[in-house]
Amino acid sequence: MIVAVIGDGSCSVETARLAEEVGRLLAENGATLVCGGLGGVMEAACRGAKQAAGLTIGVLPGCERRGANPYVDIPIVTGMREARNIIVVSSGQAVIAVGGRFGTLSEIAHALKLGIPVVGLGSWQLSKEGWDEAGGMVPAADPADAVQKALALAIE
Repeated sequence: MIVAVIGDGSCSVETARLAEEVGRLLAENGATLVCGGLGGVMEAACRGAKQAAGLTIGVLPGCERRGANPYVDIPIVTGMREARNIIVVSSGQAVIAVGGRFGTLSEIAHALKLGIPVVGLGSWQLSKEGWDEAGGMVPAADPADAVQKALALAIE
């Protein structure tokens, strides 16, 4: 099982705490974590996964491996900047969005367009007039809820 964790490259201490817990719980449940490989939510999630001996993949925007946070096991160098966002989410069988700004929003949109389930933890709330599904994202109350929902909804 591979789960993408997405969110800001810089975040509050509380958001980092949530992301770290998400990463730890994913690893404890045997899931591999894929993310954008940089700081903020990505680094915190990877740190949490490593605390539980999990495997982490970082899909990097630049052309050098050394840009990866220290908790990335497998750095994937793309040279694609933000265009890498589609690689991050399409590599996961589910996505957990922790917080986030416009980069995270683009990843959410790509995942939903591809039919990959997205669980939001303190993240965007999508709505559109006449769309009963509230944008297709599943809200989570806390990290354990986010991980449980992502694992249950993951696609084959």
